[in-house]
Amino acid sequence: MSTPANPPAAPGAQPLLPVGLLLGIVALVGVLLLPLPADLPVAGHRVLAILAFAVVIWITEAVSYEASAIMITSLLAFLLGTAPTLADPSVIYGSSAAVSMALTGFANPALALVVGALFIAAAMTHTGLDRRIALVTLNRVGVSTRRILLGAMVVIILLSLVVPSATARSACVVPIMMGVIAAFGVNKRSNIAAGIMIIVAQGTSIWNIGIQTAAAQNLLTVGFMDKMLGARVSWIDWLIAGAPWALIMSVVLIVLVLRMLPPESDSIPGGKAAVAEQLQALGPMSGAQKRLLGVSLLLLLAWATEGKLHHFDTTSTTYAGLVLLLLPRFGVMTWKDVQARIPWGTVIVFGVGISLGTTLLTTQAGQWLGGQVVANTGLDQLGTLGVFSILAAFLIVIHLGFASATALTSALLPILIAVLQTLPGDFSRLGMTMVLGFVVSYGFILPINAPQNMVCLGTETFNARQFAKVGIVVTLVGYGLMLVFAATWWHWLGWM
Repeated sequence: MSTPANPPAAPGAQPLLPVGLLLGIVALVGVLLLPLPADLPVAGHRVLAILAFAVVIWITEAVSYEASAIMITSLLAFLLGTAPTLADPSVIYGSSAAVSMALTGFANPALALVVGALFIAAAMTHTGLDRRIALVTLNRVGVSTRRILLGAMVVIILLSLVVPSATARSACVVPIMMGVIAAFGVNKRSNIAAGIMIIVAQGTSIWNIGIQTAAAQNLLTVGFMDKMLGARVSWIDWLIAGAPWALIMSVVLIVLVLRMLPPESDSIPGGKAAVAEQLQALGPMSGAQKRLLGVSLLLLLAWATEGKLHHFDTTSTTYAGLVLLLLPRFGVMTWKDVQARIPWGTVIVFGVGISLGTTLLTTQAGQWLGGQVVANTGLDQLGTLGVFSILAAFLIVIHLGFASATALTSALLPILIAVLQTLPGDFSRLGMTMVLGFVVSYGFILPINAPQNMVCLGTETFNARQFAKVGIVVTLVGYGLMLVFAATWWHWLGWM
């Protein structure tokens, strides 16, 4: 007997569609059915409906981010393609023009920089240079508990400069630190082990803020700056603004871990020997590692001197570095070496995220939504510091529902930029965008709020309660310190 094409679902079986996806569809249809405001174009109304759909499926993780990107592209093609144009309401966009708008993010320099950053991260992993940097640093720090915690933070800072991927950095550091923990002979669920891994996870988030190329969401922020504000913050200016905050918070994190998760011992025999043994197992530094280190240092120099010694942007200099890394004989990798190490889904999500944000602007949906926020919240009655304090607090709270800072940036930063453009007053919209971009990296409270948190949680050295215990205090102190910086350092630099 042939099997029915659609057999009846067994009792207790999962629904045909994930609940989150159904909620996203409900949000999409619900916004489309709302009465059209007189000052909102039909195209903008439909893009807001697509944004509502995107936010719901990103928060619920009903489908993968890559699948959501394809869904969003399709929705833009059909809903925007059948909408009247802003210039002439008697003419519709057409699916071809709508698809072009849905793919406009793939021509953004920020996306090219993301791809370049992923290549560099892959080169670090392929050659093992990231592991060598981490082990050399730990070998020179010392063996006391405090020195090991400090060493973990120093490793994070150094790798943040040369490995432009938070997930890649944590994937490199975690196995090394687990080897150190094993050599210490302490219980995997000890305070020592928990403290080390929490520092790796939360320290990574802290330095995502301090260094522009350390995190994907920063590069997405730069892309929105280019598209919506016509300017961007250079690598060195971002470092000058963010690194002092990150340095202070690094000290705060170490102190909090020592106080809230007091180590069982101040001295751990065997730790330095274990690190030295791992380092010795790597053997002498290879030619490929030396060349990659040289190119990485040249890139750091080029990024730091943009606008000072030369006028080539970060994307251009990064691609020049990639040319060197891929050259026959001189290079350190081939296309076959790197292609399997690149998360191409991230590239797709980035391109569609930039496209959605840009479409919000070109259909006037972002401006309309920004105007509604300002008109109904009283933000226009507040000073610059008050505006920043409210928008930053909003981002921190809403991040609790997002498992990806990239998704959060795609969904909300274009709207916040539109809000800033609507606000009266003489303040730097570019600078405010940058510091709000800092806040996007606040993934300190829940392990699910950042990929590096989940990598560290997988070691089973700490639980979610311990992570949140430290993370809530880090979040409150970090938020307060940002308000202090907004009133002083960032104000003096002209960013507020």
